[in-house]
Amino acid sequence: MESATNVSPSRQSILSLRNYLRKMIIGQERLLDRLLIALLADGHMLVEGAPGLAKTKAIKDLANGLAAGFQRIQFTPDLLPADITGTEVYRPEDGSFRFQQGPIFQNLVLADEINRAPAKVQAALLEAMAERQVSVAGTTHKLPELFLVMATQNPIEQEGTYPLPEAQLDRFLMHVSIDYPSIAAERDILRLARGEALHIEQAVPSMIPQETIFAAREEVLKLHMDSAVENYIVHLIDATRDPAKYQQNLGQLLEYGASPRGTIALDRCARAHAWLNGRDFVTPDDVQAIAHDVLRHRVIPSYEAEARGMNADRILAQLMQQVAVA
Repeated sequence: MESATNVSPSRQSILSLRNYLRKMIIGQERLLDRLLIALLADGHMLVEGAPGLAKTKAIKDLANGLAAGFQRIQFTPDLLPADITGTEVYRPEDGSFRFQQGPIFQNLVLADEINRAPAKVQAALLEAMAERQVSVAGTTHKLPELFLVMATQNPIEQEGTYPLPEAQLDRFLMHVSIDYPSIAAERDILRLARGEALHIEQAVPSMIPQETIFAAREEVLKLHMDSAVENYIVHLIDATRDPAKYQQNLGQLLEYGASPRGTIALDRCARAHAWLNGRDFVTPDDVQAIAHDVLRHRVIPSYEAEARGMNADRILAQLMQQVAVA
Protein backbone atom coordinates (compact mmCIF):
# COMPACT_ATOMS: atom_id res chain seq x y z
CA MET A 1 0.00 0.00 0.00
CA GLU A 2 1.33 3.41 -0.90
CA SER A 3 1.86 5.93 1.85
CA ALA A 4 -0.19 9.12 1.66
CA THR A 5 2.94 11.12 0.78
CA ASN A 6 3.56 8.96 -2.30
CA VAL A 7 0.04 9.11 -3.72
CA SER A 8 0.16 10.68 -7.18
CA PRO A 9 -1.96 13.78 -7.86
CA SER A 10 -4.17 11.87 -10.29
CA ARG A 11 -4.83 9.07 -7.79
CA GLN A 12 -5.56 11.60 -5.06
CA SER A 13 -8.08 13.33 -7.35
CA ILE A 14 -9.84 10.07 -8.24
CA LEU A 15 -9.98 8.95 -4.60
CA SER A 16 -11.50 12.32 -3.62
CA LEU A 17 -14.07 11.83 -6.36
CA ARG A 18 -14.87 8.34 -5.04
CA ASN A 19 -15.39 9.72 -1.52
CA TYR A 20 -17.76 12.36 -2.91
CA LEU A 21 -19.74 9.75 -4.86
CA ARG A 22 -20.08 7.56 -1.77
CA LYS A 23 -21.58 10.49 0.11
CA MET A 24 -24.06 11.19 -2.67
CA ILE A 25 -25.05 7.56 -3.36
CA ILE A 26 -25.47 5.24 -0.41
CA GLY A 27 -25.56 1.46 -0.48
CA GLN A 28 -24.15 1.06 -4.00
CA GLU A 29 -20.40 1.21 -3.35
CA ARG A 30 -19.77 -1.65 -5.74
CA LEU A 31 -21.55 0.14 -8.58
CA LEU A 32 -19.54 3.30 -7.94
CA ASP A 33 -16.23 1.43 -7.88
CA ARG A 34 -17.09 -0.38 -11.11
CA LEU A 35 -17.99 2.93 -12.75
CA LEU A 36 -14.60 4.36 -11.77
CA ILE A 37 -12.88 1.18 -12.98
CA ALA A 38 -14.61 1.54 -16.36
CA LEU A 39 -13.43 5.15 -16.50
CA LEU A 40 -9.84 4.16 -15.67
CA ALA A 41 -9.84 1.15 -18.03
CA ASP A 42 -11.31 3.20 -20.91
CA GLY A 43 -14.30 0.92 -21.41
CA HIS A 44 -18.08 0.86 -21.29
CA MET A 45 -20.42 -0.67 -18.74
CA LEU A 46 -23.78 -2.43 -18.79
CA VAL A 47 -25.69 -2.18 -15.50
CA GLU A 48 -28.60 -4.45 -14.69
CA GLY A 49 -30.84 -3.80 -11.72
CA ALA A 50 -34.35 -2.95 -10.61
CA PRO A 51 -35.63 0.63 -11.02
CA GLY A 52 -34.72 3.14 -8.32
CA LEU A 53 -31.26 1.82 -7.45
CA ALA A 54 -29.44 5.08 -8.32
CA LYS A 55 -28.05 3.91 -11.66
CA THR A 56 -28.84 7.23 -13.37
CA LYS A 57 -27.78 9.26 -10.35
CA ALA A 58 -24.43 7.48 -10.25
CA ILE A 59 -23.26 8.58 -13.68
CA LYS A 60 -24.81 12.05 -13.30
CA ASP A 61 -22.90 12.61 -10.06
CA LEU A 62 -19.76 11.28 -11.73
CA ALA A 63 -20.23 13.86 -14.49
CA ASN A 64 -20.60 16.59 -11.82
CA GLY A 65 -17.12 15.75 -10.57
CA LEU A 66 -15.46 15.79 -14.00
CA ALA A 67 -14.79 18.54 -16.49
CA ALA A 68 -16.79 16.56 -19.02
CA GLY A 69 -20.09 16.68 -20.88
CA PHE A 70 -22.98 14.38 -20.01
CA GLN A 71 -26.00 13.22 -22.00
CA ARG A 72 -28.84 10.87 -21.12
CA ILE A 73 -30.57 8.97 -23.94
CA GLN A 74 -33.89 7.30 -23.12
CA PHE A 75 -34.18 4.26 -25.35
CA THR A 76 -37.67 3.59 -26.75
CA PRO A 77 -39.07 1.28 -29.46
CA ASP A 78 -39.52 4.19 -31.91
CA LEU A 79 -35.95 5.47 -31.61
CA LEU A 80 -33.93 5.68 -34.84
CA PRO A 81 -30.16 5.29 -35.27
CA ALA A 82 -29.91 8.92 -36.41
CA ASP A 83 -31.48 9.98 -33.09
CA ILE A 84 -28.27 8.78 -31.45
CA THR A 85 -25.52 9.38 -33.98
CA GLY A 86 -26.83 12.55 -35.62
CA THR A 87 -27.77 13.32 -39.23
CA GLU A 88 -27.17 15.61 -42.17
CA VAL A 89 -29.35 18.74 -41.99
CA TYR A 90 -30.20 20.72 -45.15
CA ARG A 91 -29.37 24.43 -45.06
CA PRO A 92 -31.73 26.25 -47.46
CA GLU A 93 -29.79 29.51 -47.23
CA ASP A 94 -26.87 28.07 -49.21
CA GLY A 95 -28.25 24.72 -50.43
CA SER A 96 -25.68 22.71 -48.45
CA PHE A 97 -25.89 19.96 -45.86
CA ARG A 98 -24.40 20.25 -42.39
CA PHE A 99 -23.86 17.40 -39.95
CA GLN A 100 -25.85 17.85 -36.77
CA GLN A 101 -24.22 15.88 -33.97
CA GLY A 102 -26.39 13.47 -32.00
CA PRO A 103 -26.34 12.95 -28.23
CA ILE A 104 -23.59 10.32 -28.57
CA PHE A 105 -21.08 13.17 -28.99
CA GLN A 106 -20.56 13.65 -25.27
CA ASN A 107 -17.95 12.41 -22.81
CA LEU A 108 -20.33 10.48 -20.54
CA VAL A 109 -23.44 8.94 -22.07
CA LEU A 110 -26.25 7.17 -20.22
CA ALA A 111 -28.09 4.73 -22.51
CA ASP A 112 -31.14 4.23 -20.33
CA GLU A 113 -33.02 0.94 -20.82
CA ILE A 114 -31.00 -0.04 -23.86
CA ASN A 115 -33.09 -3.18 -24.36
CA ARG A 116 -36.15 -1.02 -25.11
CA ALA A 117 -34.79 -0.05 -28.54
CA PRO A 118 -34.73 -2.29 -31.64
CA ALA A 119 -31.60 -3.96 -33.03
CA LYS A 120 -30.63 -1.20 -35.50
CA VAL A 121 -30.48 1.40 -32.74
CA GLN A 122 -28.54 -0.90 -30.43
CA ALA A 123 -26.11 -1.66 -33.26
CA ALA A 124 -25.55 2.04 -33.98
CA LEU A 125 -24.67 2.69 -30.34
CA LEU A 126 -22.44 -0.36 -30.01
CA GLU A 127 -20.61 0.48 -33.24
CA ALA A 128 -19.89 3.95 -31.92
CA MET A 129 -18.68 2.41 -28.65
CA ALA A 130 -16.32 0.03 -30.44
CA GLU A 131 -15.00 2.31 -33.19
CA ARG A 132 -15.10 5.60 -31.24
CA GLN A 133 -16.46 7.25 -34.38
CA VAL A 134 -19.66 7.76 -36.37
CA SER A 135 -19.94 7.58 -40.16
CA VAL A 136 -22.76 9.56 -41.80
CA ALA A 137 -23.12 10.21 -45.54
CA GLY A 138 -19.64 8.88 -46.21
CA THR A 139 -17.97 11.15 -43.66
CA THR A 140 -16.37 9.91 -40.44
CA HIS A 141 -16.84 11.95 -37.29
CA LYS A 142 -14.59 11.20 -34.31
CA LEU A 143 -16.07 10.91 -30.84
CA PRO A 144 -14.41 12.63 -27.85
CA GLU A 145 -11.20 11.07 -26.51
CA LEU A 146 -12.84 10.76 -23.10
CA PHE A 147 -15.88 8.66 -23.95
CA LEU A 148 -17.78 6.31 -21.64
CA VAL A 149 -21.19 4.74 -22.16
CA MET A 150 -23.13 3.34 -19.23
CA ALA A 151 -26.11 1.35 -20.50
CA THR A 152 -28.86 0.12 -18.20
CA GLN A 153 -31.46 -2.59 -18.53
CA ASN A 154 -34.32 -3.61 -16.29
CA PRO A 155 -34.25 -7.35 -15.47
CA ILE A 156 -37.84 -7.40 -14.18
CA GLU A 157 -39.92 -6.25 -17.14
CA GLN A 158 -39.10 -8.15 -20.35
CA GLU A 159 -42.29 -7.55 -22.35
CA GLY A 160 -41.67 -5.33 -25.36
CA THR A 161 -37.88 -5.47 -25.04
CA TYR A 162 -35.13 -6.42 -27.47
CA PRO A 163 -32.43 -8.47 -25.69
CA LEU A 164 -28.87 -7.62 -26.68
CA PRO A 165 -27.21 -10.39 -28.74
CA GLU A 166 -24.32 -12.14 -27.01
CA ALA A 167 -21.83 -10.97 -29.67
CA GLN A 168 -22.80 -7.35 -29.02
CA LEU A 169 -22.67 -7.77 -25.25
CA ASP A 170 -18.96 -8.50 -25.67
CA ARG A 171 -18.47 -4.81 -26.54
CA PHE A 172 -19.07 -3.91 -22.90
CA LEU A 173 -16.06 -3.97 -20.62
CA MET A 174 -18.24 -5.09 -17.70
CA HIS A 175 -21.76 -6.30 -17.02
CA VAL A 176 -22.57 -5.25 -13.47
CA SER A 177 -25.60 -6.62 -11.64
CA ILE A 178 -26.78 -4.59 -8.63
CA ASP A 179 -29.25 -5.34 -5.86
CA TYR A 180 -31.22 -3.54 -3.16
CA PRO A 181 -29.29 -1.73 -0.39
CA SER A 182 -29.13 -3.02 3.19
CA ILE A 183 -31.57 -1.84 5.87
CA ALA A 184 -28.93 0.44 7.42
CA ALA A 185 -28.11 1.95 4.02
CA GLU A 186 -31.81 2.43 3.30
CA ARG A 187 -32.15 4.49 6.48
CA ASP A 188 -29.23 6.67 5.39
CA ILE A 189 -30.80 7.05 1.94
CA LEU A 190 -33.95 8.42 3.59
CA ARG A 191 -31.92 11.02 5.47
CA LEU A 192 -29.95 11.98 2.37
CA ALA A 193 -33.12 12.37 0.31
CA ARG A 194 -34.69 14.48 3.05
CA GLY A 195 -31.62 16.72 3.10
CA GLU A 196 -31.73 17.11 -0.68
CA ALA A 197 -35.41 18.05 -0.47
CA LEU A 198 -34.45 20.74 2.05
CA HIS A 199 -31.71 21.92 -0.34
CA ILE A 200 -28.91 20.86 2.01
CA GLU A 201 -26.15 20.42 -0.54
CA GLN A 202 -23.07 18.23 -0.27
CA ALA A 203 -19.75 19.90 -1.01
CA VAL A 204 -18.82 19.15 -4.62
CA PRO A 205 -15.09 18.61 -5.20
CA SER A 206 -13.36 20.76 -7.77
CA MET A 207 -13.93 19.35 -11.24
CA ILE A 208 -11.25 16.91 -12.34
CA PRO A 209 -9.80 17.89 -15.74
CA GLN A 210 -9.77 15.27 -18.47
CA GLU A 211 -5.96 15.32 -18.52
CA THR A 212 -6.01 13.89 -14.98
CA ILE A 213 -8.09 10.94 -16.20
CA PHE A 214 -5.64 10.28 -19.03
CA ALA A 215 -2.70 10.47 -16.60
CA ALA A 216 -4.47 8.03 -14.26
CA ARG A 217 -5.01 5.60 -17.16
CA GLU A 218 -1.28 5.65 -17.89
CA GLU A 219 -0.53 4.89 -14.24
CA VAL A 220 -2.98 1.98 -14.34
CA LEU A 221 -1.34 0.52 -17.44
CA LYS A 222 2.13 0.82 -15.87
CA LEU A 223 1.19 -1.09 -12.71
CA HIS A 224 3.42 -4.11 -12.14
CA MET A 225 1.80 -7.45 -12.94
CA ASP A 226 3.81 -10.56 -12.19
CA SER A 227 3.92 -13.26 -14.83
CA ALA A 228 2.13 -15.58 -12.39
CA VAL A 229 -0.86 -13.20 -12.32
CA GLU A 230 -0.80 -12.95 -16.11
CA ASN A 231 -0.83 -16.74 -16.33
CA TYR A 232 -3.74 -16.84 -13.87
CA ILE A 233 -5.76 -14.49 -16.11
CA VAL A 234 -5.00 -16.53 -19.22
CA HIS A 235 -5.92 -19.81 -17.52
CA LEU A 236 -9.19 -18.35 -16.23
CA ILE A 237 -10.14 -17.40 -19.78
CA ASP A 238 -9.04 -20.81 -21.05
CA ALA A 239 -11.25 -22.47 -18.42
CA THR A 240 -14.31 -20.75 -19.90
CA ARG A 241 -13.46 -22.21 -23.31
CA ASP A 242 -12.50 -25.73 -22.23
CA PRO A 243 -13.93 -26.26 -18.73
CA ALA A 244 -13.53 -30.05 -18.90
CA LYS A 245 -9.76 -29.55 -18.84
CA TYR A 246 -10.08 -28.21 -15.30
CA GLN A 247 -12.98 -30.35 -14.03
CA GLN A 248 -14.67 -33.06 -16.03
CA ASN A 249 -18.24 -32.45 -14.86
CA LEU A 250 -18.07 -28.78 -15.90
CA GLY A 251 -17.45 -29.68 -19.53
CA GLN A 252 -21.10 -29.69 -20.56
CA LEU A 253 -22.06 -26.43 -18.86
CA LEU A 254 -20.75 -23.83 -21.32
CA GLU A 255 -21.55 -23.46 -25.00
CA TYR A 256 -19.07 -20.64 -25.59
CA GLY A 257 -16.27 -19.09 -23.57
CA ALA A 258 -14.73 -15.64 -23.43
CA SER A 259 -12.89 -14.14 -26.41
CA PRO A 260 -9.44 -12.47 -26.26
CA ARG A 261 -11.39 -9.25 -25.67
CA GLY A 262 -12.30 -10.78 -22.30
CA THR A 263 -8.62 -11.43 -21.54
CA ILE A 264 -7.74 -7.81 -22.24
CA ALA A 265 -10.73 -6.56 -20.20
CA LEU A 266 -9.79 -8.73 -17.21
CA ASP A 267 -6.24 -7.40 -17.32
CA ARG A 268 -7.32 -3.74 -17.54
CA CYS A 269 -9.98 -4.03 -14.84
CA ALA A 270 -7.73 -5.93 -12.42
CA ARG A 271 -5.12 -3.20 -12.85
CA ALA A 272 -7.69 -0.45 -12.22
CA HIS A 273 -9.01 -2.32 -9.16
CA ALA A 274 -5.48 -2.54 -7.69
CA TRP A 275 -4.81 1.14 -8.48
CA LEU A 276 -8.04 2.26 -6.79
CA ASN A 277 -7.04 0.28 -3.71
CA GLY A 278 -3.72 2.06 -3.44
CA ARG A 279 -1.36 -0.59 -4.78
CA ASP A 280 1.33 -0.40 -7.46
CA PHE A 281 1.06 -4.09 -8.28
CA VAL A 282 -1.75 -6.47 -9.22
CA THR A 283 -2.62 -9.52 -7.12
CA PRO A 284 -4.80 -12.57 -7.86
CA ASP A 285 -7.32 -11.05 -5.43
CA ASP A 286 -7.77 -8.12 -7.84
CA VAL A 287 -8.49 -10.55 -10.67
CA GLN A 288 -10.97 -12.52 -8.58
CA ALA A 289 -12.71 -9.36 -7.34
CA ILE A 290 -13.54 -8.23 -10.87
CA ALA A 291 -13.80 -11.55 -12.76
CA HIS A 292 -17.58 -12.03 -12.51
CA ASP A 293 -18.35 -8.52 -13.81
CA VAL A 294 -15.92 -8.92 -16.70
CA LEU A 295 -16.94 -12.45 -17.72
CA ARG A 296 -20.62 -13.02 -16.89
CA HIS A 297 -21.78 -11.58 -20.24
CA ARG A 298 -18.99 -13.26 -22.21
CA VAL A 299 -19.84 -16.88 -21.45
CA ILE A 300 -22.94 -18.69 -22.68
CA PRO A 301 -24.32 -21.49 -20.48
CA SER A 302 -25.50 -24.62 -22.26
CA TYR A 303 -29.06 -25.95 -22.25
CA GLU A 304 -27.91 -28.58 -19.78
CA ALA A 305 -26.66 -25.88 -17.41
CA GLU A 306 -29.97 -24.00 -17.66
CA ALA A 307 -31.87 -27.23 -16.98
CA ARG A 308 -29.78 -27.66 -13.83
CA GLY A 309 -30.44 -24.07 -12.75
CA MET A 310 -26.83 -23.03 -13.35
CA ASN A 311 -26.39 -19.44 -14.52
CA ALA A 312 -23.17 -17.82 -15.69
CA ASP A 313 -22.22 -16.61 -12.20
CA ARG A 314 -22.53 -20.06 -10.63
CA ILE A 315 -20.51 -21.65 -13.42
CA LEU A 316 -17.80 -18.99 -13.16
CA ALA A 317 -17.60 -19.50 -9.39
CA GLN A 318 -17.01 -23.22 -9.88
CA LEU A 319 -14.40 -22.61 -12.59
CA MET A 320 -12.51 -20.14 -10.39
CA GLN A 321 -12.29 -22.80 -7.67
CA GLN A 322 -10.59 -25.14 -10.14
CA VAL A 323 -8.04 -22.71 -11.65
CA ALA A 324 -4.93 -22.61 -9.49
CA VAL A 325 -3.05 -19.42 -8.76
CA ALA A 326 0.50 -20.12 -9.93
